[in-house]
Amino acid sequence: MDKGNLSVVSEFMLLGLSHSWNMQVLLFMIFFMLYLIIICGNIVIMILIITDPHLHSPMYFLLANLSFVDMWLSSVTTPKMIIDFLRENKTISFGGCMCQILFVHFVGGGEMVLLVVMAYDRYVAICKPLHYSTIMSLQKCIGLVVTSWTIGFVHAMSQVVVILQLPFCGPRELDSFFCDIPLIIKLACIDSYNLGILMNADSGVLAMTCFVLLLISYTYILLIVHQSSKTGASKALSTCTTHISVVVLFFGPCIFIYVWPLSITWVDKFLAVFYSVITPLLNPAIYTLRNKEIKYAMKRYRSYYLHCKENS
Repeated sequence: MDKGNLSVVSEFMLLGLSHSWNMQVLLFMIFFMLYLIIICGNIVIMILIITDPHLHSPMYFLLANLSFVDMWLSSVTTPKMIIDFLRENKTISFGGCMCQILFVHFVGGGEMVLLVVMAYDRYVAICKPLHYSTIMSLQKCIGLVVTSWTIGFVHAMSQVVVILQLPFCGPRELDSFFCDIPLIIKLACIDSYNLGILMNADSGVLAMTCFVLLLISYTYILLIVHQSSKTGASKALSTCTTHISVVVLFFGPCIFIYVWPLSITWVDKFLAVFYSVITPLLNPAIYTLRNKEIKYAMKRYRSYYLHCKENS
């Protein structure tokens, strides 16, 4: 195609989740409340882990990082979606669209690797308990977290660099509430079929590699737990069940979006909402409801607050 006939696309039109005004108002109230819960819930977990000495261990250090990542992952797309519910023209600039793609894949890729790191932490704690403090030192934990961020950044940049090279000249409507690579590629003025497969494969390889590593890790852990004492097995199984629940909730939508992409619009939108809103909402709830140490920390914090209030 002659580049002289290409018009520069400065913005994209987001079609959102619904065209009904009443439905959009309802969705605004629902997602606004959910976003507040996500932010507040994850902040509470981070504050508890930072301030409570009983939670100063590698597992909770990684959990605090997961809460931070979840909060950021939701903040990339959810505030824009909430605002757009009350706007007639749901537009996003080309630069804003690229930023969404960059940060969704940066944070999402980093979280995938972080979940693998958390599985490694549980493996060391359960299978090599005598060497746990040596292997999972603070320096090692920081190095693993930095590695997860680095892999996420490299993955995101590999996606954005390709997207920036694409010519856009035709329709600019995205049938979603945020910019994502499969939708953007379809708007390019080239035959995008092979490129779409390649870009999905890029995300799919990272997702499936992490998912397989997690399956292997937790399968091995459960086998070791099965052979140990009932008391230790019960505690370890409870912890692993919590982690496995988070893994399934996070990787499920990712696999359907990038590894096994669907062409059903409402399913794509549901998975996108689940990935960006529901997962960051459920993660703190799962860890809070199933983790006794977090519960005790909340009770200690509440008792301390009430004691200070009585003395003031």
